[in-house]
Amino acid sequence: MTRLQDHYKSQVVNELMKKFSYTSVMQAPRIEKVVINMGLGEATQNPKVIDSAVADLILIAGQKPVVTRAKKSIAQFRVRQGMPIGAKVTLRGERMFHFLDKLMNVALPRVRDFRGVSPRAFDGRGNYTLGLREQLIFPEIEYDKVDKVRGMEVVVVTTAKTDEEARALLTLMGMPFRQS
Repeated sequence: MTRLQDHYKSQVVNELMKKFSYTSVMQAPRIEKVVINMGLGEATQNPKVIDSAVADLILIAGQKPVVTRAKKSIAQFRVRQGMPIGAKVTLRGERMFHFLDKLMNVALPRVRDFRGVSPRAFDGRGNYTLGLREQLIFPEIEYDKVDKVRGMEVVVVTTAKTDEEARALLTLMGMPFRQS
């Protein structure tokens, strides 16, 4: 069990129960899954880009990603239906907590001029989306072996019903929100 998972089970649930006056522990919101998505538009010209992105995601997440394919053909973007255009990985359980711990305590502080993540990136249903500009902030990625700097999207899916509950959950878990 990771340190963050231990912290969640012992303190976060108790704090949320006090703050939102829940009657049962099961009412307290929890993190369901974390989805890491890497869109690869340049894969239409160079199919080998997918392989390096998949290798990066394996190092970052510790799990093999799924290659996402185009649903429709779009002539302006030179995309045909079924063409590989990205990669994503869904983390649950212990791997999810390990990734979140690494993201909040190691990767985000390595971002240049980091002042915190945006507190407004909630979707209205309690899920949080975080965009990262480069994969180099993760310690597993070796700078010399990177062919191109790529961004990624990290979606934290929670069982919270409102953004306020989700923000409280992530704050208690240690997400460094920017002070506005």
